Amino acid sequence: MMNLSHPLILGSNSPRRQEILRNAGFNFEVKSIDVDESFGAEIPIMELAEHLAIRKNNAYKKQFKNHLIVTADTTVVIEGVVLNKPEDSEEAIKMLGLLSGNQHEVITGVSISSPIQQVNFSESTSVQFKDLSSDEINYYVRTYQPFDKAGAYGIQEWIGMIGITGMKGSFYNVMGLPIDRVYQSLLEFSI
Repeated sequence: MMNLSHPLILGSNSPRRQEILRNAGFNFEVKSIDVDESFGAEIPIMELAEHLAIRKNNAYKKQFKNHLIVTADTTVVIEGVVLNKPEDSEEAIKMLGLLSGNQHEVITGVSISSPIQQVNFSESTSVQFKDLSSDEINYYVRTYQPFDKAGAYGIQEWIGMIGITGMKGSFYNVMGLPIDRVYQSLLEFSI
């Protein structure tokens, strides 16, 4: 669909990011390297996802010097608290309990680089959940095991279908990749 100036690498193990990029018509390779995702309190919460996406991209650029590289990180923020990926069922249930009946922000930071330039940005989407019953939360966690998802949920899964009552911003941003902005940014790298 689009002629890119270099081969495209998606630096992410996320099947959701892979699906979004593939469905947008891009040919790419998936590469995975370990990148330290720890962070200090000095990084403002609303800038954290972009900070981590840039850190990932910089690590990939060292190994893949002649490629276009897309990296991303998604954070879920409620009342000034970042909800990362839950460690276990107990933590996932607790997170969904916090989201139940409340509005939260999903911020995805993206970093796109070529051998000669780099573009970084963040997208934020406000999401409103209905009051979720403990049965609904327990069913979702037991059935979908959302341990690889920030905030312990996937918008495209059952809990998103039955629980989200409103949203301001991009659906795909909540899914893990604001593809409209990624597409426009990759146009800048096309021939």
